[in-house]
Amino acid sequence: FYRSRLASAEGQLAREYLAARGLDDAIIELYQLGFAPGAGTALYNSASEELRKPLIETGTVSDRYGRPRDLFRNRVMFPIRNTRGRTVAFGGRTLGDDKAKYINSPESDAFHKSREIYGLFEARQALRRIDKLLVVEGYMDVIALHGAGFEAAVAPLGTAITENQLQMLWRIAPEPIITLDGDAAGQRAALRLIDLALPLLEAGQS
Repeated sequence: FYRSRLASAEGQLAREYLAARGLDDAIIELYQLGFAPGAGTALYNSASEELRKPLIETGTVSDRYGRPRDLFRNRVMFPIRNTRGRTVAFGGRTLGDDKAKYINSPESDAFHKSREIYGLFEARQALRRIDKLLVVEGYMDVIALHGAGFEAAVAPLGTAITENQLQMLWRIAPEPIITLDGDAAGQRAALRLIDLALPLLEAGQS
């Protein structure tokens, strides 16, 4: 649904945003980017009867106030895929003036934020062997790096990196390079990661 909306007339602003960020059609297709329309029930209305319940169970559609409402509205959509390539959640970047620039799917039976890493599936598809793994902060950082030829870039889902995610990174690359944003939140996350990683360091794993 999101991919078809990006290709439609109502996805023009989203396409212009992605083009302005330097993304071509091949990268958009690789990461399966999409667009969530601004209408509050566009996804819910398009879904078949049997899909509506799972959409609510995963929080993709909210029924908090007794009526369905799409979680993602007027946003560029980033599917979050697990290591087997299955979409388990979404991230959305607003095209308006929403207070939250980015939002993610809520935790559900299908999605546990601390156990997934954005871009990991695509990096492993692109490279049989990953020698240098760059860990950046956001979806667009990962995609822009891939578009520039650096195919081994991934991001945690949120600024903080969890122990689960760190162990996943080490299984793929023994010395991942952490390059979070230089703002205050990124610096705090880097310091937390140092405290997390120090007791776990060993030869060839740093």
